Amino acid sequence: MSSIEDKLKGATNKVVGKIKEEVGRVTNDEQLEGEGVVQNLKGEAQTAKGDVKDAVKKGVDKI
Repeated sequence: MSSIEDKLKGATNKVVGKIKEEVGRVTNDEQLEGEGVVQNLKGEAQTAKGDVKDAVKKGVDKI
C-alpha cells in the first residue's frame, strides 16, 4: 500500500471514528462511542504510517 493510500484510509477512519464517537455520546451508547475512539486511533496510526513511508522514501531518494 502506498503512503497516499495509507493517509487516505487513515483520514477516512478518523472521520468515521469521530462520527461514531459523537453519535455514541449523544445517544448514550458507550459501546458505539468506544468503537469510535478505537477507529479514530486506527486512523491516526494509518496516517502516521503514511508519513513514515514518505519520510523513508525521501531519505532513500537522497542517497
